[in-house]
Amino acid sequence: MSFIKDYKRKLKELVDSYGDWFQDEKAHNRTKMTKDLHPYKKIFSPVNINSISIRNRLVMGPMGNISMAEEMGRPSAKMLKYYTERARGGVGLITTGLVPVCYGIDPTVNEPGDKSYFPRIDRSRTTYSGWRAIAHSVHSYGAKIFIQLTPGLGRVGSPECVLKKFKLPVSASWNPNFYMPAVPCRPLRNRELKRIINNAGQAAADAKALEIDGVYLHGHEGYLLEQLTNPAYNRRKLGRYSDWQNFGLDLITEIRERVGPDYPIMYRIDLSLALQETYGQEFHKIKELKKFKGERTVQETLEYMSNLVKAGVDIFDVDLGCYDNWWLPHPPGSMPPGCFLSLSRTVKEYMQDNNVLTNKEQEVLVVGVGKLGYPDLAEEALQEEMCDLIMLARPLLADPDWPKKAYAGRVEDIIPCLGDQEGCIHEFVAGGHPQCSVNPRTGNEDVYPEVLPSSSTRKKVGIVGAGPAGITCAITLAQRGYEVVLYEKESNIGGNLRPGSIPRIKADTRNYVDYLEHQLEKMTRDKELKLILSHEAKLPELEEENYHTIIIASGAYPLTPSLPGINLPHVVQAIDLLNNPSLAQGKQDILVVGGGSVGCETAYFLSYELEKNVTILEMMPYFLKEVCTANRGHLIHYLQRKKVKLLNCTRLTEVQKDCIKGMKNESRRVPNPYATWKPVLPANIKNPLEKPLDLKEKEIQLTADLVVLATGMNPRNSLYYETLEKNISEEIHCIGDALKPARVFEAVKAGYLLGTGL
Repeated sequence: MSFIKDYKRKLKELVDSYGDWFQDEKAHNRTKMTKDLHPYKKIFSPVNINSISIRNRLVMGPMGNISMAEEMGRPSAKMLKYYTERARGGVGLITTGLVPVCYGIDPTVNEPGDKSYFPRIDRSRTTYSGWRAIAHSVHSYGAKIFIQLTPGLGRVGSPECVLKKFKLPVSASWNPNFYMPAVPCRPLRNRELKRIINNAGQAAADAKALEIDGVYLHGHEGYLLEQLTNPAYNRRKLGRYSDWQNFGLDLITEIRERVGPDYPIMYRIDLSLALQETYGQEFHKIKELKKFKGERTVQETLEYMSNLVKAGVDIFDVDLGCYDNWWLPHPPGSMPPGCFLSLSRTVKEYMQDNNVLTNKEQEVLVVGVGKLGYPDLAEEALQEEMCDLIMLARPLLADPDWPKKAYAGRVEDIIPCLGDQEGCIHEFVAGGHPQCSVNPRTGNEDVYPEVLPSSSTRKKVGIVGAGPAGITCAITLAQRGYEVVLYEKESNIGGNLRPGSIPRIKADTRNYVDYLEHQLEKMTRDKELKLILSHEAKLPELEEENYHTIIIASGAYPLTPSLPGINLPHVVQAIDLLNNPSLAQGKQDILVVGGGSVGCETAYFLSYELEKNVTILEMMPYFLKEVCTANRGHLIHYLQRKKVKLLNCTRLTEVQKDCIKGMKNESRRVPNPYATWKPVLPANIKNPLEKPLDLKEKEIQLTADLVVLATGMNPRNSLYYETLEKNISEEIHCIGDALKPARVFEAVKAGYLLGTGL
């Protein structure tokens, strides 16, 4: 699909397709980790960018290196080992997370005391050594590295600077802050913008001197560079930068002058913010959005990109969206594979049709982005000339050896990305640093061992429960030389991941279950561990086996609230419904109780796949409150498109034969449950401008043929306390949901750490 003609209709069709994409069997099949196109000749062919050669077409995408540098900005050992691991894994080009060049101008990029949560390349020579060490390490393994520079955060920076520094956030014009729209962002002065441009030129010159191979401009997603180069945000009337192209062009011109003609410059851009295509007529009614109605058109973006090439850009990657429709630039697991390939193809066609060449008389290269971690899909995209390179961001967090394994045809051994974004994006939003739900070493390469320590004695370990915690622990211990027996009462492994993988939007979870099955098959075949399925381990058996260590990873079971009518036959648990969808047969009006991830994903399944009328009840003010903003936004937006009713601040009080009763807070201060254009602030961040929620409850009655419970989980840990009481082993541990129901992120990490620490 080319967007050069009739772009509004085509963009809308594309954005609309992100809700029900899985109904196209071809699109859904692309989510499979197959190797039909191996050997991957195109993926592993070299490519030149300006004057440098990249060994293959794989690019590690930029992911913020939040809290991976020392507090004054010098890259730390954590950051060094993080990038070294990806270079050793075989990727051709690494791009760093964003590095601001606007200190002293944009108050959101640093903390009081001039401390930084981003890596820095300015301030003084003290930051240089960390970058030089990273460049040398990456080069030692044959990879290249570009540093991603950002002019700033602007309106998407933290508004805490108002309270902590008594300074307003900044932007191109007077714009509302994304996190707290009541906080205004002041327009930057021309002299401040010129300082940023000079800083960027100096940072690029320093990067070149430090043997970093290229610079990469962060010009998408509504960050400050986007704000200055998109008339949606830049509504300046006077001065040079009232022309929305000039800041970006001046920036590239300055960098090119400082680094010379042979140094690669890359630019990340969105073809469109797609705000009006996302929100339709509602866009003009939403107070926080309607100011942005003058967004850059696709044709204007392509013309701007052409001018950027003339100024010195060699290569682009292109996506869609911004913070206000955050699932687009951060596509979660529920989004389709290769979701932006039509955009990269559009840019390639435009550059070719208009004979746009770089300053080196080379073709403009375009990197494909957006859920391309499936080797066959990546190869197909290159073969069909939809893009020139493939960007892998989260897939390289899940498995830094993705390139090596794909090259060798070991696709089934690639750890697949879940797309939950809990360890990567959500972790640093919550105050941590980038990690990964399915790879505990990611972001912890400086702490967790590269080579597992061998056991001095072959101790016998019994593990109860083959969910992600139990499996990870079993595999880790077996690799260390322990004698491991893994018990699972069901006929298959995976625990609650298995019903969680039933909805077609959860294909990435299905891939992860398949991966775990394959790893266990290999280890049981080679007699490295013993797996006993369809067998519930009990105390006498565990005692008789005389295990040195017993680990209880028996998961959790659904919580059932104590309410009148809760035991009626048409009340079922979400897990049971997913395992047996026939429970919904003949039912049309379905009520889901609980607006967390299980409830909302089940509602998505019921509405899109089974074509049911669905209502979700949630007691709290927000649906999916603890879920990554991108994942939350995608689910809520497309549930609304399917006319699923979201009733927040509503509690179930009684279930009757064909209806339910509840109490709904009808206060005007109850948040709009469909508001995906603004985030839910973390619990530890108080919005001083927000008025407290008052209580004005009213009884409601809703028709319900089927009531589906998704009201939380209880740990299944009775066996743990029995074994403790009987003192049947030297060591007894409880991990995963059996300890405390949580996410895959916590379960896998617990299994790995216990497995390495015994």
